[in-house]
Amino acid sequence: MAVMQSRDTRTMVAGHANGIAQFKFVKLGTNATHVVACGNGEQAFGVALTEASQHNAVTVAVTGKVMIEAGAAVTVNGAVASDADGNCVNAASTDIIMGYAMEAGVDGQIIAIELIQGGNAA
Repeated sequence: MAVMQSRDTRTMVAGHANGIAQFKFVKLGTNATHVVACGNGEQAFGVALTEASQHNAVTVAVTGKVMIEAGAAVTVNGAVASDADGNCVNAASTDIIMGYAMEAGVDGQIIAIELIQGGNAA
């Protein structure tokens, strides 16, 4: 079983009206102190490690080995990106690469990835 380790975190404020779900990609909102759900292929700020309702604190991993929910079949060692729900999927040619899968996974499974910043288009 995979575990998180060596990660850098930030405490942010959940800016999304529906709150922030755990183990999802998040991005910076219009106010750089808030995070909102990340969309399909977008540049993520990190992965939410906790759940939070709007205007409450959420812990976000910005680098390192983290757990995230898969949104489809994910290939081990493959480049990963965000889907429309902030889940981890294999990166498509136009997606921003947000890390690399450290294990294979299927839709709805929590898997480990090595989260990177400054991702490039696949």
